Amino acid sequence: MSEASPIAPLSVRRKFLTDPDLGAGNFLQYALDHNPHLDLPLVYSHHNDQHGQVALRGHSLHQLEALRDQYARWYWANGVRPGEPVALYIAEGLQPILHFLALTAIGAIPALVNDAMPIATARRYLDHVGVVGVVADDPRLISAAYRPGEPRPRFIVPSAEVRAHDPGSGALPEQYPYRHAAQDVVALIHSSGTTGTPKSTMVAHRQFWVGKETRMVRFPAEPYDRLLSLMPHTHAGGLSYLLTTILLGLPTLTMGDWRRSAVEPVMKAFQPTMVASFPRTFVELATGELPVEAAARVHTWFNTGDSAHYGHIRRLVQLGERPTGLIQPWLLPEGAADQTVLAGSRFIDGLGSSEMGMALFGHATTPETPRDDRCVGMPVEVVERAAVLDDEGREVPDGTAGNLAVLTPTRTPGYWNDPELTRSFELSGYWLTGDVARREPDGRFYHLDRTVDVIRTADGPVYSMPLEEVLIADCDQLVQDCSVIGVPGPLGDGQLPVAVLRLQQDAATADPKELLDTVNQQLAAAGLTTLAAVFVAATEDDFPTGPTGKVLKRELRTRFATALTGGGPAGDGGQAVA
Repeated sequence: MSEASPIAPLSVRRKFLTDPDLGAGNFLQYALDHNPHLDLPLVYSHHNDQHGQVALRGHSLHQLEALRDQYARWYWANGVRPGEPVALYIAEGLQPILHFLALTAIGAIPALVNDAMPIATARRYLDHVGVVGVVADDPRLISAAYRPGEPRPRFIVPSAEVRAHDPGSGALPEQYPYRHAAQDVVALIHSSGTTGTPKSTMVAHRQFWVGKETRMVRFPAEPYDRLLSLMPHTHAGGLSYLLTTILLGLPTLTMGDWRRSAVEPVMKAFQPTMVASFPRTFVELATGELPVEAAARVHTWFNTGDSAHYGHIRRLVQLGERPTGLIQPWLLPEGAADQTVLAGSRFIDGLGSSEMGMALFGHATTPETPRDDRCVGMPVEVVERAAVLDDEGREVPDGTAGNLAVLTPTRTPGYWNDPELTRSFELSGYWLTGDVARREPDGRFYHLDRTVDVIRTADGPVYSMPLEEVLIADCDQLVQDCSVIGVPGPLGDGQLPVAVLRLQQDAATADPKELLDTVNQQLAAAGLTTLAAVFVAATEDDFPTGPTGKVLKRELRTRFATALTGGGPAGDGGQAVA
């Protein structure tokens, strides 16, 4: 790994703050035009060598440009034109990035599909989007989903065909790279699809960049910094970090595998100072013996999507070291690094979504930070207004739970081919995030639940996330991870809260009654509703997750729908504890 750093000079980063044409469709070209370090390694991939050791490979801006142009020639030669959506059904890592860059360079629209999405669901999604083509690691699976005579995309090809295309053959369009208008759609990002055909969120050229400008001077970007991105790069979070790091010139390694067994050896080899992920990896890194050597240089953990749990965060921030300049790194002179180092790291928990365009709330935790369950902090600067609304669109008093709503230029233009669905998330001029929250008088917001996961008891709503916080943080000798859901009670007069638990290894033989008593004692001490039952997830199948690692609460609700009414869990769904 080169000692020289590809970090863009501060003067270049300041230019990116105010350029009106910069956006999600041309950020690589801006880096090529303005960063002088075009031949230094910037974006890394990895593989295991013949001895099973992690080997790293760095790609410079010039190399990214060459690969982008090679792939763009293939797409253009195969008839893809501006405004046409093309599905990318390929494994996470560097490849989705290269295809994204190539398609946007010719004005087409990458429809990024998580390769863990089931084929039947993917087929419905591709038909809804109306893709003109599909690039897949194994196109046979998608091809087989179309019966003879059915309408199908113009091409369904293996990703290897695009990678093997002769970089010197074929022409590029006369206008290249494509010049995007501010409102042009540059990507389609899908939801999990656990309730049917996934929603297709539009990402627009300028909209997706608005709000991220200040990261050019506020995101940690010293010569020694490097980022490990475990975000799915078929997700808005992964795309957001990629856009940021390429413009900054921040060395970044992208990984497709988020499991600790794969991540920890790569961390040891790459020695990141920052790690960005969904909670799924942080749960594994915080479980068992901490990865002290792998995280030795980490000063910041970035989380987005679902909020992380304090019980996991407090273990992670014990790792690594942080310069005190992280508090306000943009105030340091260019090239200066604060030499004062504190033990432990910081964890930035960002509440955001593809629809919000970025993390619009953020809460920082360090080893010194007092516990403040479910706090997601205050809105970031780009948010014009954040509010908690009732179902009629009226603001509720501070301290009252309601629908989290934001007014911000970062929000999606809407859902592809579904204006009615788009309108259903608009209320009183705001965008509804799909979350339940409360605001305190000091302006801090607290994330209580997803609206679809609220437990409707006979005595009123119960919010699952505060309960999960207590189970993970205060019952950590027993509980590794958990999911609290509502299921019908025996009297048929509402739901009751139950928990599906992943136990610590040492707690696998815990007495069932004592387990339920212990967790309920902690919930009662915290002033929260107690559980009617807990269920132990004995296998991974008992704790189902979606393509991005999110726990599928709807599936759990179906599985345990009759558990309190005498029917027991449906299927093999774990060991019940009454």
